[in-house]
Amino acid sequence: MELRTLILNTIRKQGQVTTADIVGQTGLSRAYVQRCLKNLADEGVIVLMGKANQARYIMPSKRGAGVEKPLRVHRIMFNKDLAEDKVLRQIKEESAIFRGMTANISSIVDYAFTEMLNNAIEHSSSEKIDLMMMKTATDIRFTVADRGVGIFNNIMKTKRLHTKMEAIQDLLKGKETTAPDAHSGEGIFFTSKIADLLTIKSFEKKLVFDNVGQDIYIKDVQSVKGTKVDFVLGLKSKKILADLFNQFTDDSFQFSKTAVKVKLYHQDVDYVSRSQARRILAGLEKFKTIELDFQDVKIIGQAFADEIFRIWQAGHKEVRFKIQNANENVMLMIKRAEL
Repeated sequence: MELRTLILNTIRKQGQVTTADIVGQTGLSRAYVQRCLKNLADEGVIVLMGKANQARYIMPSKRGAGVEKPLRVHRIMFNKDLAEDKVLRQIKEESAIFRGMTANISSIVDYAFTEMLNNAIEHSSSEKIDLMMMKTATDIRFTVADRGVGIFNNIMKTKRLHTKMEAIQDLLKGKETTAPDAHSGEGIFFTSKIADLLTIKSFEKKLVFDNVGQDIYIKDVQSVKGTKVDFVLGLKSKKILADLFNQFTDDSFQFSKTAVKVKLYHQDVDYVSRSQARRILAGLEKFKTIELDFQDVKIIGQAFADEIFRIWQAGHKEVRFKIQNANENVMLMIKRAEL
């Protein structure tokens, strides 16, 4: 049984709990149990009564009415028998984060949080998962962090890629997953589209989806083991999750459209080569519509254009390309390749 559940069940059964009670039931160290009890008290889930040897914890309602539920929840959970929907339900029951929240925001957070937590549970191989969710005056945000293998390392190993940059490029396409039998690979793709800001940090790379500034970029950062996902959404957002799904699915409700920012495939050159084009195209045969965004791309090479718009297109005539933000130089190369 999860430690926090054991603590709460014990309080409900006997009216209070002490550190010694939990140590006796679990065999865990006194320091670890005290830390867990303190975290629950900081969240407002339980209340500390007394000091030192007289310290005990009770439910807030036992101390008196008027105890307000918190707007911030933080917990470190063992990654064993965890279920993302149950964790979310506990957060809703034990906090005021979702109180007064509009239906469209609530459904987005439900989806994004459970998808990101599920990724950590099933793919990280981490012993513990660190969770934080909070509501401010302007937004709702959450963090899911683990100390596991790292999302980019996992993709690189599973897909037999050579660098973390190639793994990030693979991830950006959507519909890519390291466990195809159990997952569709849609979770990060849709979450990255619906958030105001989503960052994924793993080891020395940080991938940023800034939907307010309408940009995606990659940064080198100080290396940290595992994966840390940060999500932010404004409370006044008018986004609707169903609209996003409709934008990228077809009439049969299949995930059939993806969007690729070409600039993320540059490698210190002013144009994109044939080999870079092949990296962009890898796996895209799964989609019916491919949106290629050429924002900030000044010029593309003839080989790149030929690879995509003549050679690859000839072998995938059922796939439609949609060109975005291409300047006249880029469009000239595309049109030449299509002749």
